[in-house]
Amino acid sequence: MKSTATELHGIARDVSHPRSCHANPSVSCGDCRLGELCLPIALDASEITHLDEIVKRGRALNKGDYLYREGDEFTSIFAIRAGSFKTFKTTVDGQEQVTGLYLPGEIVGMDGISSNRHGSSAVALETGSFCEIPFHQLEELSARIPSLQGRFFRLMGQEIVKDQQMLTLVSSNAAEERVAALLLSISSRNHRRKLSSTQFRLAMTRADIGSYLGVTLETVSRVFSRLQKHNIVKVDNKEIEVIDMPALKALAKVNVAGC
Repeated sequence: MKSTATELHGIARDVSHPRSCHANPSVSCGDCRLGELCLPIALDASEITHLDEIVKRGRALNKGDYLYREGDEFTSIFAIRAGSFKTFKTTVDGQEQVTGLYLPGEIVGMDGISSNRHGSSAVALETGSFCEIPFHQLEELSARIPSLQGRFFRLMGQEIVKDQQMLTLVSSNAAEERVAALLLSISSRNHRRKLSSTQFRLAMTRADIGSYLGVTLETVSRVFSRLQKHNIVKVDNKEIEVIDMPALKALAKVNVAGC
């Protein structure tokens, strides 16, 4: 199950860092403020120039648009530049099973590497943009730039760890713990992007959150109501404010840094 999951936030609010994610196609990997989360972190200036030559930028998607569909031929991985995306699989009875949430600076699409077909679909939760990185060209470039290859392997390793964390979360934790862990995951990921760790927007629907965490929509709504009643979070439609971070961490009971 893809964890990176989580849903939410297109662009989190941040008073100290008001600049939003780059969506300008003229912005290079070296100029992008998300570079330290994405592939360029391991590269020097000349190596970034080589990566720039293969990256396709600037395409925007509206809410509900697909980045790729389950079963599509795998040709590229995608770095999210703005907005948020969910991944999901279609069950035998035609229902959506949400498998991941991806935020700016994160890589989506690696599910197709092993079989050359995407094992899930990726869809925009809100208006967003991305960089497309053709995988065969990335492989060729990685063979010439060991630091890029190392960075990509680390990203794949992080995905495996996140998958394991999510499996543990949904198999052995109560609903409140699952929701708390998801909120902490968003908080942690926002902090790494120098955005607010206590105020963010959940672009996922309650139904999507329930699908992702393995609980019902009604249970998700009840949990949010309880968290708000106990002044742990403040909920205003899709806007979330964490009021009592220690209480939220205590409730989660798990390590959710990369959940």
